[in-house]
Amino acid sequence: MSSGVRLRFTKGNGKYDLMEVVRPDGAVERIDCPKQGIIPHDMVHYAVEDTLRLRGFIGRVAGGETASFRMAAEAESDGVERLVEVMQGDGWSGGTTPAAEMIDLYRVTCEARGCPMLPVDEADIAAVRERIATLTEAWTAVPVGKAIELSVA
Repeated sequence: MSSGVRLRFTKGNGKYDLMEVVRPDGAVERIDCPKQGIIPHDMVHYAVEDTLRLRGFIGRVAGGETASFRMAAEAESDGVERLVEVMQGDGWSGGTTPAAEMIDLYRVTCEARGCPMLPVDEADIAAVRERIATLTEAWTAVPVGKAIELSVA
């Protein structure tokens, strides 16, 4: 069952892209996304959460929370954030880090931040990478000023 929430990512011409959370009632929340040389951070969230069916930032926003950089701690969401950081770092380095090393880095990152590690395996890493590659291809094709929309499950 779909939440009815859509994410609209608009490619900016400066230092920021834009993510809009479009709610079923038409309300829109806007978040500036600093450009990072890969897909926007919140699009990485979408790839991780939608592929692995986890509840992180995007899931929380789809569930009705305000899109904010300061959300209350929540075990699954915190674990998702750490995984997004690891996937983002892999993207910055060309997406070629062995999956086993990424899982080890994820473990260390979770331990350092005091949050539980979610059960992920090499197949999960491969699936998220594939989703990120698909989103990267779509995002690369988007001209400045135009957008792509993603539905949140």
